[in-house]
Amino acid sequence: MNEDRAIKNPQLEFRLYAGRLIFTLLVVLIMAGVLLWRYYYLQVVRHDEFVTLSDRNRLLVEPLPPTRGLIYDRNGVLLADNRPSFNLSIVKERAGDLDALLAELNQLIGVSEAEKERFLKQMARRRRPYEPVPLRFNLDEREQGILAVNEYRLSGVEVTVQLLRYYPFGPELAHVLGYVGRINDQETQELDSIRYSGTLVVGKTGLEKYYEDQLLGEVGYQTVETNARGRVMRQLDRTDPSPGQDLHLYLDSRLQRVAYESLAGQRGAVVAIEVATGGVLAMASTPSFDANEFVTGIGVDSYNALLDSPDRPLFDRVLQGQYPPGSTVKPIFAIAALQSGTISQDYRVYDPGFYQLKNEKRKYRDWKKGGHGSRVDLRDAITQSCDTFFYDVGVKMTIDVLSLYGTRFGLGQKTGLDMPSERAGIMPSRAWKRAAKGVTWYPGDTVNTSIGQGFTLTTPMQLAVATSRLASRGEIRSPQLVRKQHGVPPPAGIIKVSDSNWNYVHQAMQDVVHGLRGTAKVINRGLNYHIAGKTGTAQVIGIKQDENYDAATVAMRNRDHALFIAFAPVEQPRIAVSVIVENGEHGSSTAAPLARKLIDAYMEYYPETPPLEPADESR
Repeated sequence: MNEDRAIKNPQLEFRLYAGRLIFTLLVVLIMAGVLLWRYYYLQVVRHDEFVTLSDRNRLLVEPLPPTRGLIYDRNGVLLADNRPSFNLSIVKERAGDLDALLAELNQLIGVSEAEKERFLKQMARRRRPYEPVPLRFNLDEREQGILAVNEYRLSGVEVTVQLLRYYPFGPELAHVLGYVGRINDQETQELDSIRYSGTLVVGKTGLEKYYEDQLLGEVGYQTVETNARGRVMRQLDRTDPSPGQDLHLYLDSRLQRVAYESLAGQRGAVVAIEVATGGVLAMASTPSFDANEFVTGIGVDSYNALLDSPDRPLFDRVLQGQYPPGSTVKPIFAIAALQSGTISQDYRVYDPGFYQLKNEKRKYRDWKKGGHGSRVDLRDAITQSCDTFFYDVGVKMTIDVLSLYGTRFGLGQKTGLDMPSERAGIMPSRAWKRAAKGVTWYPGDTVNTSIGQGFTLTTPMQLAVATSRLASRGEIRSPQLVRKQHGVPPPAGIIKVSDSNWNYVHQAMQDVVHGLRGTAKVINRGLNYHIAGKTGTAQVIGIKQDENYDAATVAMRNRDHALFIAFAPVEQPRIAVSVIVENGEHGSSTAAPLARKLIDAYMEYYPETPPLEPADESR
């Protein structure tokens, strides 16, 4: 018993207990201190940072895309509009399982593989988190109702109203206005990410592309408060976007329709220019396409059909089509021959139906078998389109003079039209052939050039510009589609030609339409004003020396092109026109009537001068 008491030591136990208690308290105090320090660090030191993070979860800054500028014709007719569209979009950060959501939407309203593919591509190109990505545009009422009823099940899904581009005239103005389309990968890298915030489309072609900066406008922003499901509860702040600028064109939609419909079923182009301003009144290229299909993304099959069509509806023949001008350049070369002093107005040529260079056996044939007679002067040569006369005079002038005056009238260079993708054509010269072909210039090249064949290529727009310069007696104006606010600028220069020579060539061009032997006399019936014109035929394939052109034996797409240029009224020219019909064969019977139809419409819509007396048909 005494031994048990000796073994137990209360003091030692107390000290041991006290030590453990103190250690435990120290541990607790240290842990509490760490917690207090951490609390202080989070609540005080990093207070501002976490407030910002919290607000980001609760507050969102959303871009407000600007309203794209509208496009009007010269009379205030709306050509490019913005129409409201109910669109289905998805915000990835709020959607959770994206694949499951897409499957659910497919069950509700049906989602095609093409829509899903476009959506996923657009999702990969997002510029920032919480940016809605459209899945479907133009929801109908049934689809809107289904989505509204099932809204509670579709986290991350938004149905919003957005303005989409709409082109009321469809194919008639597709090549002029161009179209907007979804921003692609390359454009995402090139475009200003801030300015294009919330904007899904960009101008791809035509005026939409050329004037993209003016039409776009400036983006706005709004700060909104959202709930835990990401739904917007209220708007806290807003900076309104600035709409894009509207464009007002010289173009007349009525004349555009006349030009487009006159080409129905044919491949070709028609251009009309206002002589006094250089304003483009109409520029039609056929066949065409409906630009509205591109706004929200054209289907693969539809796009391939356009690309693979042998008629090339996407090809703008007005600005990109390059054709031999044929005899339509003869008035220009007539001016060159007279003004350079190569010939006088009394100069005459014997035309047996062909022309031969000295010491050469090759015969350069006239279009008229047997020729035009023994006393062909310049006026007759223009009126009857005598090739032999221009062969002779062209060789006398040399290619240097032909090239000089062709360039002055705008051939072989871009016109300066406010449109993208214009081609320059070719006005050949010695230097051009040496650079392009690596060989010297030959006299035979001059012979071909003198009637608008050989290496010479022009666009329908260039021919219209050249015709306008003929009509205005040498005023050099670049064509314009968009009207400038500061009025009509003065001409950039004047082609110096004597009044006598201008009068002579104008009269010869008038005889083409109103003269008894004019190649376009077929269109003068019922005219109460005077038209000056020139027909042209451009070869597509070469014909051998001992062969005659027989359309019946030539494939349709290898037949000659038909061309015609004109201006009216002759006394005070107000409109200049160029027409080309691919494989139309005859400028007089195919192209000239289209020009007459368009000029008639212009004179009806803009009757600024009284009807004229019947033209003198003594020639």
